[in-house]
Amino acid sequence: MKKIGVIGCGKIAQIRHLPEYAGNKDAILTGYYDFNMERAMDIAKQYGGRAYASVDELLDEGEIDAVSVCAANNAHAEITLKALNAGKHVLCEKPMATTIKDCEAMVEAAKRNGRYLMIGQQQRLTRTHVKARELLKQGMIGRVLTFRTTFGHSGPENWSIDPGKSSWFFDKQRAAMGVMADLGVHKTDLIQYLVDDRIVEVTAKITTLDKKDQDGNLVSVDDNAFCIYKMRNGVMGTMTASWTHYGKEDNSTVIYGTEGIMRIYDDPEYSIEVVTGLGDRIRFHMDKIQENSRQTRSGIIDAFVSSLVEDREPPISGEAVLSAMRVVFASFEASGKNETVRIIENLE
Repeated sequence: MKKIGVIGCGKIAQIRHLPEYAGNKDAILTGYYDFNMERAMDIAKQYGGRAYASVDELLDEGEIDAVSVCAANNAHAEITLKALNAGKHVLCEKPMATTIKDCEAMVEAAKRNGRYLMIGQQQRLTRTHVKARELLKQGMIGRVLTFRTTFGHSGPENWSIDPGKSSWFFDKQRAAMGVMADLGVHKTDLIQYLVDDRIVEVTAKITTLDKKDQDGNLVSVDDNAFCIYKMRNGVMGTMTASWTHYGKEDNSTVIYGTEGIMRIYDDPEYSIEVVTGLGDRIRFHMDKIQENSRQTRSGIIDAFVSSLVEDREPPISGEAVLSAMRVVFASFEASGKNETVRIIENLE
């Protein structure tokens, strides 16, 4: 039985980490920290264990084996590094960190301390995405040529623990980045997983179109991201992320090959639809993608706990997510410079 601490008891902890740890037979929730002590104490009453007055106090608890880092973006690296150096395994929410230097430091700290670091890129784990990757490897649509992948909803002010225009997601000091780090990182990581290759070149426009703060000014982080990605093998496509989809969420991916088209989470009934070059349709009804209004078991907690119990590298390690984070930061660079940016590190 692995004893777990949760650092940051906001919305993502409450709808994913806490209930999923509680439902895992190999994990027991033991400690909690939140800057809102009353919130942490309420969580302790609900799930058992105790609330701690500081991150350091929780990490000093020798019985805790691992922690989930569910704090604001700007705290991910600092807390993760402290936890790894304290001998804890870490599951850190996305985005991994707010600079590539911090991301690399987190990976190095995990190696140095002999601890596991996993990042919450759970889209890789859906049954549909696992099946889609398998079908693509089998050549179901021939050789992949292009793609489009999208993640858009109406924004975090409708979802976060403190909803409204004062949400920390809109605070550049705490969030550092907006929709690109919130939603874009998911689809960036996912497309590399699906086509089993790395992005080496990006052209992007990352901007703020509509989200406003309490004073009616545009928020200081991005609410839309439009990216063109080129893979190492020459495959090209688009990734768009948006907080201004004022309607049904869009979490779809479409992949175009030499022998057909694969639509993933693009149909309300079938999670995968393959249209062959001859016009035949092959459909799979496997699951439905999570939405803010419909949360389902993500699999991320179970995968993390299994890696601890079996003493093996987690399936979405910090090192495995580095390439996606490099693309995220390169996209901001490309947008700022209004030019295409080459990602040399991905050629390793």
